[in-house]
Amino acid sequence: MTIPVTEAESEILAALWRRGPLSAKPLIEEVKSVQDWGDATIKTLLGRLMKKGAILSERVDGRQQYRALISRSDYVRREIGLLARRLFGGDQQALLAALKD
Repeated sequence: MTIPVTEAESEILAALWRRGPLSAKPLIEEVKSVQDWGDATIKTLLGRLMKKGAILSERVDGRQQYRALISRSDYVRREIGLLARRLFGGDQQALLAALKD
């Protein structure tokens, strides 16, 4: 089972999936390159993701560095499952058919 992640939190994860482990400043810059958010918002989201166990903050070469603990593929699978449940009673084949149309 994967960790539930909000749409906003997924932007933080996306930055880590794109660039790999990052310290705070480059991570904030990466998120800001796609979202018009302030530093405080990004730091709040980082805190939430750490509490959920979706990211890890660890000291590397004297700096705090963040890395994703859930893979993009696990996240995508969970989101597809949620969408299929919401729209098609869990039938992923029906979701795929609808996407083909």
